[in-house]
Amino acid sequence: MPFKVGLTGGIASGKTTVSDYFTQLQVPIIDADIIAHELVQPGQPTLILLENAFGAKIINPDGHLNRAQLRQQVFNNPKERQQLEAILHPRIREIMLTQAQQITYPYCILSIPLLLETQQMNIVDRILVVDCEVTLQRDRLAKRNGFSAIEIDKMLAAQARRQDRLAIADDIIDNNGNQAHLIKQVAELHKNYLQLSSH
Repeated sequence: MPFKVGLTGGIASGKTTVSDYFTQLQVPIIDADIIAHELVQPGQPTLILLENAFGAKIINPDGHLNRAQLRQQVFNNPKERQQLEAILHPRIREIMLTQAQQITYPYCILSIPLLLETQQMNIVDRILVVDCEVTLQRDRLAKRNGFSAIEIDKMLAAQARRQDRLAIADDIIDNNGNQAHLIKQVAELHKNYLQLSSH
């Protein structure tokens, strides 16, 4: 099993950008979001479980998951959100660890946006948090996704607090600056992780 770095951060903090830079350095990335996406394709057992749990209205006429409908349904209902997480997270975790076992590179990155919220700190060897000011997150969500201020408030409230995420970090990438600053931080961490994984 390679050395596993858990990559996390708040919504719109720049996790994907950071993952992309690690990919350019040939580092294998195992992405929880991609696995979640694959698990809910038409015909997948997980999608059937979701339909049973949340009703036929979360399935589009073409058989695909209606993400917006599901998000809306669980967003205002903590109990349903817990139910959704209970269905998805153990399956995602299992697939991530299976994929990690097959990696021959010295280390890999497990990109888990809800690492802290789902208490998965124990499945990684080190935690890397991508951090930026909340004002920047709001700005990106409004520009990139067109969300309203109320929607953004709800999204941020549903996630772990910034200080709680920083408290579990072994490493922090500061994404308040420019691209060059970001690339430099990734390059330094890459060297560090290669060293750590060889011990």
